Amino acid sequence: MAGWRMLLPLISCLAAPALAQPVPEATQDYGRSDAPFAILVRSTTDIALFGPVLDGFVAANPDIRVDYEQWGSNDLYAVSLAECRSGAETADLLISSAVDHQVKLVNDGCARSHSSPLTEALPAEANWRDELFGITQEPAVMVYNSDLVPAQEAPRTRFDLIDLLRPEGSRYEGKVATYDIEESGLGYLFAFVDAQQATTFGSLIEAFARSRAVSTCCSAEIIDGVASGQYVLAYNVLGSYALDRAEQADNLVVVAPQDYTLVLSRGAMIPRNAPNPVSAGLLLDFLVSDQGRRAMAAEHLYGDATAVAPDSLGQNEAVLRPIPLSPVLLVGLDRQKRAHFLALWRDTFARPQRGATTPSE
Repeated sequence: MAGWRMLLPLISCLAAPALAQPVPEATQDYGRSDAPFAILVRSTTDIALFGPVLDGFVAANPDIRVDYEQWGSNDLYAVSLAECRSGAETADLLISSAVDHQVKLVNDGCARSHSSPLTEALPAEANWRDELFGITQEPAVMVYNSDLVPAQEAPRTRFDLIDLLRPEGSRYEGKVATYDIEESGLGYLFAFVDAQQATTFGSLIEAFARSRAVSTCCSAEIIDGVASGQYVLAYNVLGSYALDRAEQADNLVVVAPQDYTLVLSRGAMIPRNAPNPVSAGLLLDFLVSDQGRRAMAAEHLYGDATAVAPDSLGQNEAVLRPIPLSPVLLVGLDRQKRAHFLALWRDTFARPQRGATTPSE
């Protein structure tokens, strides 16, 4: 059994002041405290989901201890970029759901190359330049509360959702939630890719505005809000977290949209200044191995999006749209485009008052 330590500072989902030093949201160690080698992993993945995966790695590699830090995606990108530019020693492995951030770091020369038979066997869309690797398969889903949404009204597509929110005085007014894309790098990525993919995006934004939809932080907060009835439905949340929560909440139904379903592959990279790149490479190889994928599948981090829920009838490979690990994602990080997109989001969404919480992507 891995020894561990946990740090859960009470921080708000609101953005930290510009001058504040980013800090991890939680930390934990996996493996023997006296292991001769230790690597530092910084990731946006919730410790509760990723911990069993790391337990599997240290069981197979008892000479390596993994020090794991859980970060919000925006802070992780900020600290990683600063360390890259300064030449400071950094983490040994970075894993982020905001894969556009990871592509930017690689594009800026902040990654170290890694090649092995396991990474060479990856499909092209999961290996960019032998520097960025896709390690998970997680759909972006809708989640609804079956106690509050009649089965005949439950949306299966974005068109259904628009129709649900369109009527004036809808009982869904103020009860639909999605990510605050200023606070969540993952939320920004999903929303920007949506805007490029969907002919429905303009109508969807209009429906969100009319129904006073809520833009908030973060995966756990949104999904728990649906389970409790604070919200009745959530849009574009990570299927891995939704499926994990649905195992404890019988009233949560997870739906992969049948018009199309975005599929995220979290990006992993070894930073250029990583102090222990060889051990980090061993962990990276484990994550893309059959053993690692089985461990991640058990935590809903790797799997077939066609099997998200019985409600996803009709889902097939033609409507699965993987988010590519490629420079095409840099378009959304263009300063002018980002400012314009954030302004549209602010004009569309209401923001709830939130107390202190520990966010996760």
